[in-house]
Amino acid sequence: MLQVWREAGRYRGGDRDAGIETRHAFSFSGFYDPDNVGFGLLVACNEERLAPGSGFGEHPHRDVEIVTWVVEGELEHVDSTGQRCVVRPGDVQRLRAGGGVRHVERNAGDGPLRFVQMWLVPGSFGGDPEYEVVRGIADGTPFALPGTEAVLHVRRLAPGERSAVPDAAWVYLHVVRGAAEIAGERLTAGDAARIADARDLEVAAAEGPAELLVWEMHAEPSYG
Repeated sequence: MLQVWREAGRYRGGDRDAGIETRHAFSFSGFYDPDNVGFGLLVACNEERLAPGSGFGEHPHRDVEIVTWVVEGELEHVDSTGQRCVVRPGDVQRLRAGGGVRHVERNAGDGPLRFVQMWLVPGSFGGDPEYEVVRGIADGTPFALPGTEAVLHVRRLAPGERSAVPDAAWVYLHVVRGAAEIAGERLTAGDAARIADARDLEVAAAEGPAELLVWEMHAEPSYG
């Protein structure tokens, strides 16, 4: 089963006066829809746009995996464990909140910042926070989220190029830029496909090049 969720239907959030624009794919913060609280292990997929100098002040997290993909600009991360890092396009940032962590995220550059931040339910709860950045992840190099049954695939497709979609119980495909076609559906930037029991599917770049983030998930959240 494949469902398409359009960018135009995303929940709008943020604070324009503070230079923050947010688009939520799932129920988040003040936006709640009981029929749209997650898919597989994924419980948030937010597109953030921050003006130079703007950002999110120190705030807490616990028992969540936070994976960030920078599309444009420079994202500065500072957290309560002493980690400090600038994340740029092509880098994958992972923060496991564990039993509790506080962090700051801000636009560290002179130009606009745009990034996609995805939250997933961890395989186990509590424990110490963990942080890592994978620099310049290559196409076709899967990023397996430690301790979970989730894998992130980055796909940068040339015009007309095709790529296999992972076979999995839950696949979430988000178009970062360009346009793509899958199972007869055309997706443009900000659109996403949620696929249950994905089997033998392909995705193709439509017209120009396309950049995609694809989550392969083999479990649903377990709170036991």
